[in-house]
Amino acid sequence: MRHRNHALYLTRFPLQLENGQTVECTVAKYFQDKYKIRLRYPHLPCLQVGQEHKHTYLPLEVCNIVAGQRCIKKLTDTQTSTMIKATARSAPDREREINTLVRKADFNNDPYAQEFGIQINNQMTEIRGRVLPPPKIQYGGRQAIPNQGVWDMRGKQFHTGVEVRVWAIACFAPQKMSREDALRNFTQQLQRISLDAGMPIIGQPCFCKYAQGADQVEPMFRYLKTTFQGLQLVMVVLPGKTPVYAEVKRVGDTVLGMATQCVQAKNVNRTSPQTLSNLCLKINVKLGGVNNILVPSIRPKIFNEPVIFFGADVTHPPAGDSKKPSIAACVGSMDAHPSRYAAAVRVQQHRQEVINDLSSMVKELLMQFYKSTRFKPNRIVFYRDGVSEGQFLTVLNHELRAVRQACVELEPGYQPGITFIVVQKRHHTRLFCADKKEQIGRSGNIPAGTTVDVGICHPTEFDFYLCR
Repeated sequence: MRHRNHALYLTRFPLQLENGQTVECTVAKYFQDKYKIRLRYPHLPCLQVGQEHKHTYLPLEVCNIVAGQRCIKKLTDTQTSTMIKATARSAPDREREINTLVRKADFNNDPYAQEFGIQINNQMTEIRGRVLPPPKIQYGGRQAIPNQGVWDMRGKQFHTGVEVRVWAIACFAPQKMSREDALRNFTQQLQRISLDAGMPIIGQPCFCKYAQGADQVEPMFRYLKTTFQGLQLVMVVLPGKTPVYAEVKRVGDTVLGMATQCVQAKNVNRTSPQTLSNLCLKINVKLGGVNNILVPSIRPKIFNEPVIFFGADVTHPPAGDSKKPSIAACVGSMDAHPSRYAAAVRVQQHRQEVINDLSSMVKELLMQFYKSTRFKPNRIVFYRDGVSEGQFLTVLNHELRAVRQACVELEPGYQPGITFIVVQKRHHTRLFCADKKEQIGRSGNIPAGTTVDVGICHPTEFDFYLCR
């Protein structure tokens, strides 16, 4: 369904009269003559429905929207945030809600269920789960043990911190939104936190200017690259949701090869140690540092020989778009920790889930791994996101063969072991603690690290649930 921006009294269409003659008629006049409806809002646009060449136009005031319809178009960031807040429930509340719905549904008295001899247990299935012990994390000289899946940087330094000597600030927020004294204070606080974290940002920025609009990004970045030799980082201050962000990443990542770190103006004006610490985590990795590693003594045996980790996904255009291509991306680890990653990206056919050019992407990343480590991996661990159960076999057959082909093309007879793991986040299984004493936090969730691999898993395929 489309809408025309012309007002109803301006929108004309060819009307065939009873005598066969065709005349031009406005939508407002047609509804007056045909239905004796004098439109109250003839200045509003109208809906164009059906096939475009049939010229079927409806005034908004004669249309009714059927309640309870699902919006299949891509939601805005605000709509998504509102929806998440509206549907968020604590685990015990969700458990009660599900039990109530099951009782109301009364499946066992449903004539169709009875016809097929199906009986539904109104009680949730009780299964056994295991809580995996958290891994110890190694920082610079200190260790951290995650508690319920989280840990913090307080009193710790990066395993390998980068020294930032040449850096710049580009402020795309208006001066009245981010004043110079706020930028100066932000710089001082960031330097203090970064020094504590073992990633010293030394001296003042070599460049600090205000700018406006996405069209100024590329000229400014080209000037910075040619003027300041050895420039390591550009901090970009943004006024909020803006096209400038996408342009900063396009120019920095794909055109000029410059490391960029964006920060919202509100976080510049009101700094917090947590936000600044999070910025340092991102900056250190972007500049080639290592934030943390697994404690060497507890590393799994898989790390005893060279191993590469891949992660792959395909991003599709939103519902309703029939033209834009899908984008396939694959990242591969580039060191032994693993901490550093490289990426390969391809554009492919609209809404195709199988990655067409995976063989060349894997080959490209294996070559980069060898250049970085001087080792050929003896094992490949491949994490694949976004595959539904109905696509398992198709994706596995094509993509496992593509990974094998990439290895053989690099060297005949090169056949590292491959572990292919499909990760699914959007499933409808909900796990609750049978014992209330084991519930964690205000949300009452199951403990982080809970693993379920019996009872509710696939009868033949090897799958499991892991709470992170």
